[in-house]
Amino acid sequence: MDVEMDIDGGHLDDFARGTHDFLNWFRSLPGATFHEDTRIEDLRGKNAGRGIIATKPIEPETVLFTIPRDSIISTSTSELPTLLPEVFKQPDNAEEDSDSESEEEQAPTYPPRQDPWTSLILILIYEHFRSLPTSPSYSRWAPYLSILPSEFDTPMFWTLEEVSQLQASSLVSKIGKDKADAMIRTKILPVIRRNPSVFFPSASTGSIPSDSEITSLAHKMGSAIMAYAFDLEKEDSDDQPNPAHNPQDGDSDGEEEDSWIEDQPPKPSQMAMVPLADILNSDAEFNAFINHDSPTHLTALSIRRIEPGEEILNYYGPLPSSELLRRYGYVTPKHTRYDVVELSWELVAKYLRQALITKYNLTEDTWQKTHQKIQNDGDFDLEEAFVLERHSEDPDSTGQLTSEAVFASLPEDLSEQVKYLLKMIKKVGGPEFEKLGDKDIRNEIYLDAVLKALKEREGEYGTTVEEDERILDEAANGNGPSRRVQMAVWVRMGEKKLLREAQKCVGDKLDEVRAKVSAAASTTSAKRSAGGEEPSAKRRRG
Repeated sequence: MDVEMDIDGGHLDDFARGTHDFLNWFRSLPGATFHEDTRIEDLRGKNAGRGIIATKPIEPETVLFTIPRDSIISTSTSELPTLLPEVFKQPDNAEEDSDSESEEEQAPTYPPRQDPWTSLILILIYEHFRSLPTSPSYSRWAPYLSILPSEFDTPMFWTLEEVSQLQASSLVSKIGKDKADAMIRTKILPVIRRNPSVFFPSASTGSIPSDSEITSLAHKMGSAIMAYAFDLEKEDSDDQPNPAHNPQDGDSDGEEEDSWIEDQPPKPSQMAMVPLADILNSDAEFNAFINHDSPTHLTALSIRRIEPGEEILNYYGPLPSSELLRRYGYVTPKHTRYDVVELSWELVAKYLRQALITKYNLTEDTWQKTHQKIQNDGDFDLEEAFVLERHSEDPDSTGQLTSEAVFASLPEDLSEQVKYLLKMIKKVGGPEFEKLGDKDIRNEIYLDAVLKALKEREGEYGTTVEEDERILDEAANGNGPSRRVQMAVWVRMGEKKLLREAQKCVGDKLDEVRAKVSAAASTTSAKRSAGGEEPSAKRRRG
């Protein structure tokens, strides 16, 4: 739907009217521009909310829109920090150090220390209540706030049944809602309850929202920040600012819990909501980016020719489907190349131990002594899990992918950890483990154990790849489950496909190593049969 159409006839729905009012407001901002050959379009039919579409050909390096910095929502532009200066006071270094403690470890104090995320949550809550018709002072960002989503499809808001559809995906353990609740309870609610006249200036006592209502609103604001906010580094920083939701570093190793409180940027930074920039949708291939170089404004620039009808897309980074769903509540086919799976050390160690018991009669005593020695030496910390991923080139300068993503190798740190463990077993176990000094024999044990671990890891999911494909095929024909369940199926299917690729890669390498070990054993056996192998001097002395 084109938002330029006349609304006097009353034929726009609330969604289109909100878009129309927002664009009129944006164009009225001093210094703001919006390219005449683009328009905001209703993409709800594609589950993409709003998006920006080209209406005519757009050449590379075209300015698509310009956003004045004083129109963003941040601690620098909202009046809330001036009304509550003690809340937004920056901590000194000593306070920053103590702030590293968990919320449970800190004694209740007022005001609670804020970080860039909670500061912006407070500001959005403040501006939200000022945007209500009953507010005596209207927020200048009301037209923008009115088009922010009121519902989210991130797993934070899923039911237990919906979450269960993720099956064995590591995403299940990273929802983090309880931790987010704790932060709201300790950092958001105390500030609002201490200052009701600031947040609810026209409300009677009976109409002030309950703790539950504020907590729900804070969750939505936190999720909006995770999905749409930018991290604008402070003016005294030498580095150029980067979008908070545009993580170019590809931080997708799955070590963080899944809540917006875990995605906080490093200090110093200033979180900001940037009107219009957040209407751009994103994919692994893209055609535009947000330029932050100017101290007075942000600009969206095209990086290649954009055809009429083509959506203008930003780039959020090389995120796996699970992380895309975690942060933004959607998945796309092009991001599957970045899918990851966590493989636990416990699972790999289980099959290493079985192999050593079978081949070398490994005892429980030797196994325990080896781990005790590793712990006592302190030279090597055993990792608990390893991230499996494909090798994938970055998009080129035009935002396009030019090569296939391929699973080519296991994580180097997994290989090193297995190598270290086997060498320690050889040292602790004595002569019967002498063969572990042979690299090919170690690799055979390693690859065989990992292959079995990969198969068990795939088996932890409740369905097969083929069953998941059938579910999604039925959904494409209109007979499938809800969108959330479909996205869960997409994530778990992508992870199982990666596991199968890893099994194929490891299996091929295992066949090669076994051939080398077998050939070496045959050569040794032939020499012995021919009497060609003489005992070593060391053995003769023994």
